Amino acid sequence: MAKIPTIDRRQLIQYGGAFLGTSLMATILGNQMAGNPAAQAQSANQTPQQLLTELMEGNGRFAAQKRVKANQDLYRLAEVAQGQNPFAAILSCADSRVPPEIIFDQGLGDLFICRIAGNVATPQEVGSLEFGTLVLGAKVLMVLGHQGCGAVKAAMDGGDLPGQIGSVIKKIDIGSVTDDSSNAASVVMATKANIEHQMAVLKQSPVLSQLIADERLLIMGAYYNLESGIVTLL
Repeated sequence: MAKIPTIDRRQLIQYGGAFLGTSLMATILGNQMAGNPAAQAQSANQTPQQLLTELMEGNGRFAAQKRVKANQDLYRLAEVAQGQNPFAAILSCADSRVPPEIIFDQGLGDLFICRIAGNVATPQEVGSLEFGTLVLGAKVLMVLGHQGCGAVKAAMDGGDLPGQIGSVIKKIDIGSVTDDSSNAASVVMATKANIEHQMAVLKQSPVLSQLIADERLLIMGAYYNLESGIVTLL
């Protein structure tokens, strides 16, 4: 059984560790920090900015149809089976055309991804991303919106929606855009406004804001063009 490492109690409190002392946190820390050394990322000595560059270089390979498809085989699967250490976390739309591992040319264990329509930062998504950064060690957190987002269009058009769809749409913020979704340029503006809003929501987290202050985390917004495959930083 993996030994649970000694953790600085003050550090956990500093990062908003309200769950300190619970069996859940003990299990998480034991599994992740005492995991298989072979699964540890090579990002330990890299800065958040260097890792953002690495992420964007992967998108460049994808857009140029020169993917290297690293870390996608059974050998890599065996490496990460006992533990994970992703170098980046992504809050992405659930759209089937936006698979982050593919468009950034990454593999198993490289990215910690939360996907939800409209890439909205719900409390559950925020909590998951706190875990991916504070506990797992991701140093880049990207909010990734995309061209032709149906959730953003629904927020622009308004109206009643069935089931729980409306509970997601109401969390989308399209800024000062007043046009409906028939105006393509306005959809782009609304999508980017929503990305900025979700970034602001994430920065309200005491865990994430402290990581940023300590220069252990970089939060970025980005827009994905479905036609070109290019991700542009905002």
